[in-house]
Amino acid sequence: MEYLKAFLVGGSICVIGQIILDRTKLTPAHILVGFLIIGVILGGIGWYEPLVKFGEAGATVPISGFGYTLSRGSIEGAKAKGIIGAFTGGLEAAAGGIAAAILFGYIMAVVSNPKTKD
Repeated sequence: MEYLKAFLVGGSICVIGQIILDRTKLTPAHILVGFLIIGVILGGIGWYEPLVKFGEAGATVPISGFGYTLSRGSIEGAKAKGIIGAFTGGLEAAAGGIAAAILFGYIMAVVSNPKTKD
């Protein structure tokens, strides 16, 4: 049942992104940033938390989940360390994901054979 919930939530987020991509002139970068900002805003006002509790990985793996992690970390950091914690808390909360993205991106750049477009 957990897999089904994760699939429904994550799939719904992806369907929304695909519909936006197909029906508007927004680029994938615009949609990516939009989802990130939506995740931050919904996480900041507490509306993303019920989605995470229901869909678990389906809600935390997409880019909106990264925004949620940043906002949650910033809020917790601000409570613990004040204004400095508001700036550092988000990075502390997301450090593992950021480090993994950099590491795996580097590995793929070394292993793959990139070519330029003609």
